[in-house]
Amino acid sequence: MARKSGAASGNSLSAQRKRAAFWFLVPMLSALIFVAAWPLLRTIYFSFTDTSLTSLYDGRWIGFDNYLSYRELSSGRVIWKGTLVDPAWWNAVWNTVRFTFISVAFETVLGLMVALVLHQNFKGRGWVRAAILIPWAIPTIVSARMWGWMLNDQFGIINDMLLSVGLIDRKIAWTATADTAMYAVLAVDIWKTTPFMALLCLAGLQMIPRDIYEAAKVDGVHPIKVFWKVTLPLIRPALMVAIIFRSLDALRIFDLVYVLTPNSQATKTMSVIARENLFDFDKFAYGSAQSTLLFALIAIFVSAYIWLGKVDLGGNADR
Repeated sequence: MARKSGAASGNSLSAQRKRAAFWFLVPMLSALIFVAAWPLLRTIYFSFTDTSLTSLYDGRWIGFDNYLSYRELSSGRVIWKGTLVDPAWWNAVWNTVRFTFISVAFETVLGLMVALVLHQNFKGRGWVRAAILIPWAIPTIVSARMWGWMLNDQFGIINDMLLSVGLIDRKIAWTATADTAMYAVLAVDIWKTTPFMALLCLAGLQMIPRDIYEAAKVDGVHPIKVFWKVTLPLIRPALMVAIIFRSLDALRIFDLVYVLTPNSQATKTMSVIARENLFDFDKFAYGSAQSTLLFALIAIFVSAYIWLGKVDLGGNADR
């Protein structure tokens, strides 16, 4: 009887905790539905209509025409239309994917290197940790404007520095030239976001017991081997989550590109071209279709990354 009474009491306490957790989650879930789920569903709906900014509630249902449609001419020739056959859209997709892979790769490697340095004991470590976060703390718009002035071809300090050391022989319009615009955006983004990756990697490093390193030191294991065989496997879960979050942010990059290289086909991303069609060109339904495709691409990318990387986001790996 005592065991049954204890089990019943435990079940009752567990049920109370679940109910309390549910009510704590209700405000957050309500906010997510209001600011994320509802706008997303409306965007998906608009993508199947011919809605415009001047008639948001008068759009007709046209099915998949914004994605892919065709018209057959009297001559027998077929003209395909829609986002899926739009060269400008696929150029934006390529720019976005290229930006994501290059920026995340560099930020992960550099962030891990910075985290390994900050994890060591040295005088003034607290000040260095605080200083390294400054680029990440600066708002993106401010960073873009600041770097835009520095990269200016007429009075930018970057050109002056490179000319003075002989790396270039003439001033370069870094953000206005198609050949260098993407590199300029990547450089600014890597400068700004590497501290974010370093912070997440540092959190993973601090979870590793120091006894492991002391044992490896006593056994005479080379530090490089310790990194590959001990450090990297132990921080892998934190590193994978950091890469996922950074990839999400990179795939929907907008503000940095929009401010630093406006109207440049070399850097125009999916978010930028969707915004142009939504508001600048008054192709609201067409822009909604592009926004929906962007959401679908991000969902597929993250799902594949979680599956391939065996990432445990629920924290149940050891249960």
